[in-house]
Amino acid sequence: MIGLFLGGTDFPKLILEKIEIKNKKYFIIDLTKKNLFKNYENSYFVSIGKFGKILEIINKNKCKKVLFAGKIEKPKISNLRLDAKGIYYIPRLIKSFKLGDAAILKELMIILGENKISVIKSNFYNPELTLKKGIYTKIKPNTQDLLQIKSGVKSFNKLNAYNHTQAIIVDQYGSIHKETSKGTKKMIETINNNNCRILIKFPKKKQDLRADLPTIGLDTFKDCKKVNLKGIVLKANQNIFLDQKKSISFANKNNIFIYVLWKRYSY
Repeated sequence: MIGLFLGGTDFPKLILEKIEIKNKKYFIIDLTKKNLFKNYENSYFVSIGKFGKILEIINKNKCKKVLFAGKIEKPKISNLRLDAKGIYYIPRLIKSFKLGDAAILKELMIILGENKISVIKSNFYNPELTLKKGIYTKIKPNTQDLLQIKSGVKSFNKLNAYNHTQAIIVDQYGSIHKETSKGTKKMIETINNNNCRILIKFPKKKQDLRADLPTIGLDTFKDCKKVNLKGIVLKANQNIFLDQKKSISFANKNNIFIYVLWKRYSY
């Protein structure tokens, strides 16, 4: 039995498809705002502050392993519906809320670990959704692009390790645009049309890679095309890449390169 803590995006649906193909027993802790998984059997719509209820569901299902996937939006502390366990853990949650999104997920996984529940990688059932190092398009980054990417990775590694930033756009002068809590799409929409800019989408520097891997898909490429971005840079085995065939085809038709760096690549 596997417990699935699921948020928004299409990634959780692909996990569910794979698990059902494997005839694996599962239950869902639905952490979406709109109860998106209400039509699934064994789905529980539970506030993240109700730790007692969550642990009760996990124990009732004799579950020792869970998985986090999808966009889990940070709720306001004032809106959390707490039970006794939630009240017990709230000081730790408040501290993690101040640090940022990555810290919240990390704290949740630590609390589960203290209750003898292990967290497996979000892509455990779908390893095909990550990419190995290499260039996946006909067009390749040139020497100037590589220098630009190097500059961007340096800037990325200096960012707060716990905040929401999983993407930046770097231009030919080394200037960067940072993703905010509104996401990558909104960041792309704010920039001017410029074919010398590159999108870099990585996990946060100290991110626990079991959850919240940065995700791209066909919509990401369409957004990049609108502002004429030159390429997208990912990290090997550390991004969720949806709609891969359609996305690579779209990238080739629109002269956007896809460059996947070795996971230990840093400056």
